[in-house]
Amino acid sequence: MASRLASDACTPPVRWGPWLYYRRADEGKQYPVLCRRSAALHSEFISYSDPSAGFDFTAGKRIEQKLVDYNKEAERFGGYSYEELSEVSPDHRFIAYTMYDKDKDSFTLMVRDLVTGTLCDKPRADRVSNISWAMDGKALVYIVTNEDRRPYRIIGSSKDDVLMLEEPDENIYLNIRHTKDFRFITLNVYLINASDPLSRMRLVWEGESQVHCIVEHHHGRLYLFTDASREGTPVDSHYLMLSDVESPGPKSWKDVFLEEPGVILEDVDFCDTHMVLVLRQGRKLKLCSVKLPFPEHIRVPARLSDFHPFDLSLPNHVCQILPGPNYDYRSSTMRFTISSPVMPDAVVDYNLPNGKWRIVQQQNMLHERTKALYGNAFAASMVKPSSKGGDLSSEDFGDCDWNELSEYYACEYYDVPSKDGVLVPLTLVYSQKHKQEGNPGLLHGHGAYGEILDKRWRSELKSLLDRGWVIAFADVRGGGGYGKKWHQDGARTKKMNSIYDFISCGEFLLEKGIIKENKLAGWGYSAGGLLVASAINTRPDLFRAVVLKVPFLDVCNTLLHPILPLTAIDYEEFGFPVDHEEFLSIRKYSPYDNIQKDVPYPAVFVTSSFNTRFGVWEAAKWVAKVREVTRYDPERPVILNLTTDVVEESKYLQTKELALETAFLIKMIHDT
Repeated sequence: MASRLASDACTPPVRWGPWLYYRRADEGKQYPVLCRRSAALHSEFISYSDPSAGFDFTAGKRIEQKLVDYNKEAERFGGYSYEELSEVSPDHRFIAYTMYDKDKDSFTLMVRDLVTGTLCDKPRADRVSNISWAMDGKALVYIVTNEDRRPYRIIGSSKDDVLMLEEPDENIYLNIRHTKDFRFITLNVYLINASDPLSRMRLVWEGESQVHCIVEHHHGRLYLFTDASREGTPVDSHYLMLSDVESPGPKSWKDVFLEEPGVILEDVDFCDTHMVLVLRQGRKLKLCSVKLPFPEHIRVPARLSDFHPFDLSLPNHVCQILPGPNYDYRSSTMRFTISSPVMPDAVVDYNLPNGKWRIVQQQNMLHERTKALYGNAFAASMVKPSSKGGDLSSEDFGDCDWNELSEYYACEYYDVPSKDGVLVPLTLVYSQKHKQEGNPGLLHGHGAYGEILDKRWRSELKSLLDRGWVIAFADVRGGGGYGKKWHQDGARTKKMNSIYDFISCGEFLLEKGIIKENKLAGWGYSAGGLLVASAINTRPDLFRAVVLKVPFLDVCNTLLHPILPLTAIDYEEFGFPVDHEEFLSIRKYSPYDNIQKDVPYPAVFVTSSFNTRFGVWEAAKWVAKVREVTRYDPERPVILNLTTDVVEESKYLQTKELALETAFLIKMIHDT
């Protein structure tokens, strides 16, 4: 697996104003360096793969300016470097960033002067959860959390720190972000004038707590992207509204788009000339741009087609579209990461005025080794970019081809009836060369927090695909992508729905002969580990082996006696055990409380870490109980793999762990 890892030495540079920002890795160093260079100086040398190329002969120095060396930060923070937030000021003079302090178990805020390279004396604060620049970079606004990790204080810092607000309500979590033009800072649904942050904040929207709201400003209009209830009636997905900035109020908002059956607005991003919408219709994702400001003859709400949206190019089988940084509000080029089960993640720049696009980086393509990995036809389609071809100064986006692997790996879709008849989306990926009847298979699931199941192509799965395995992804209830009701139907007292969905997908794979009997494995991460562990409690005979990665296993005890801080979102997801009905529901699905006695269980590989938000004791307790009460079988071991490493911060450690899990699955399945 390690030999197939893409060793991209640099992230594709992001242009913001006169600068290009990027992160690159120095050879032999564990952590990257945040850098920038002038976009105008020696622009003919600039490429996506090597943005530091060139030399400033006038000044007699390298063009590149190092901003933050995370290897040096690791020396200050216990040997490893974990950054959560970073924001460059709009005048490009400072950078504010937060680093994880292992001793304090919190994130520490620092501000660095980008001209001198030194750390500023103020502000420095612990337990910082959010940051935003104000007064064109002369002031910083940030939020700190209490001992229970609830964001509750907003502080403004220029020469001195000023407490702007302290929220006493335990159910309210403060969150700030600046609008993309830096005119305003939004505090939940309040508006703060960024040029005078200590002035009175204005309420622009009234809605219930625990809903998603983003306020954006564009040319005197405010846009609200939210999934809040409409006049007390719950909605199933997000919608977009607008209001005049001079008279914003709870009653002044209008819908932008008329609701279209079956169409879900997943995301929206803005620049000075366009808004870009991410839409979903069933399994199909769509990316389109709409010119701003709207034509005067259009009266909102209107149908999306009335705005003459331009459909931006996408490959087949898209499973996820994520907006890039897109810091430069004045630029009409926007960046997105496009994901597919049969295409390595592509970082794509779209030129919105003409709709042309280009791939600026694609993970795990391995240009020099593609023949060996993917075959001659694919390798021939890959052309190494020349320095001219990668010229960032050119706005002439050429025609491109999507670098898909669908010639070698197939992607299929099924709708599987669950126990109550609800159809569950199931996605299959397999090697066209190695597929045959009765293959072994691996079923992935998550089904929590309304999060979309990760179905992206990952090069490490190639080790299974090329051995004839079928990789399956079950979009069970409780997950995301199919509306709020889909999430709510797999949460709290309805959590068993997601477990039955997962079991039904496993049964479908066996009944249809897609996967051979006794050769089905399961895989779950975090809350997905809860799903898979509950499934093997319910149907221990269905799976031959499972991998549980930092799983949530002792649900009942953890919710009743939280040693690690939990949030209101966790209780909304899994239930409130102080309520008798919900307590009984939790006891019904909690993996630790439902292990079957004297029954053979599948082989299990449990990975946990001392640096996970679910306590390592949960995995240890569950493994001990499974070993104690289930029927012992030496060919079906229950293995606990513990680590003290921060695996998420090292691609090599992630790969090492995945290799161990994959070797376990191969041995357990092929030994049958």
